[in-house]
Amino acid sequence: MRRDVFTADHEAFRQLVRNFVAKEVVPHYSDWEHTGRLPRTVFEQLGSLGVLGIPIPEEYGGAGLNDYRYNVVLQEEAARAVVTLGTVRTQLDVVLPYFLTYADASQRQRWFPGLAAGELLTAIAMTEPGTGSDLAGIRTNAVRDGDHYVLNGAKTFITGGLLADLVVVVARTSHDPGNRRSGLTLLVVEDGMPGFTRGRVLEKMGIKVQDTVELAFHDVRVPVANRLGEEGAAFGYLGHNLPQERMTVAVGSVAQARAALDTTIEYVKQRKVFGSAVSSFQNTKFELAAVAAEVEAAQAMLDRAVLELVDGSLSGADAAKVKLFCTEVQARAVDRCLQLFGGYGYMLEYPISRLYADARVARIYAGTSEVMKVIIAKSLGL
Repeated sequence: MRRDVFTADHEAFRQLVRNFVAKEVVPHYSDWEHTGRLPRTVFEQLGSLGVLGIPIPEEYGGAGLNDYRYNVVLQEEAARAVVTLGTVRTQLDVVLPYFLTYADASQRQRWFPGLAAGELLTAIAMTEPGTGSDLAGIRTNAVRDGDHYVLNGAKTFITGGLLADLVVVVARTSHDPGNRRSGLTLLVVEDGMPGFTRGRVLEKMGIKVQDTVELAFHDVRVPVANRLGEEGAAFGYLGHNLPQERMTVAVGSVAQARAALDTTIEYVKQRKVFGSAVSSFQNTKFELAAVAAEVEAAQAMLDRAVLELVDGSLSGADAAKVKLFCTEVQARAVDRCLQLFGGYGYMLEYPISRLYADARVARIYAGTSEVMKVIIAKSLGL
């Protein structure tokens, strides 16, 4: 089906990204999976191409284009090559919006040029060992002491935390027993601040090239000048960016489901069983036809939501619907596709196994499928 989402500029950008992924990512990707991280050079290369600075104002070295569709293209082209640029995606789609929206003039001068150039890497530290999706239950705390906050606490499952130069930490700066959502503040912790330590690099089932770590803060003195936005207002800030964060997961899910379909079609045409190509069997045709229909439906739903996100009309409930549907479609698609590979689908040398392992977390992070259903139910008055 025709997609009416992208302009000629987006398609030119797509070719730039496609060439970059083919030349600079695919040949090295297996090595990066073994080391468990994207090297800093990838960010620097993307910065030199202008990819990381698209939404950053021109005076700081960016392009000044606030258009989420460029982010979509980047994810689609990575998925097309059966790779993921997860830490890049997190920086662009999840962390950067907080800087763009809440950084003051001084902070913009300090950080934006490095962000645009790929010289400053970022992470956001929300999740704690005991909180998960319950952001109102955050225990990491920061106490004001003159021109600094004294930060204490621990975070886990932090994407990109291993190499991050700037970590946006969600901390509690005040307590109101009657309103658990109040009193949260965003503080930017910089690499090298005394008391800031990185713990284990967590071993994951999938997305192995994306480092995920534990972080600890012991009496870290964070300057008040490193606070993003107003003290105590972070819960509202986090809620404002959640639709885009959830859309980002949905974009990856649909793109990876399509990649699974494409690689499976290619495989079944070549693979022979009982003297015939696997593609000749009715079951194969029916399975892939069903996957194709679901992926197309998810793409149509997603594309409409992308346009609504760009024009600022996408609601939190609709973003939840998109994430729920697209991630569930991805799960069904990769499972059915892997089945058609037979035993070879379980072998890591085949890309379908990577797509299968990478898919599982999509129904968990940025809000589980169950949390999405709660949000949708509330929008129905239930």
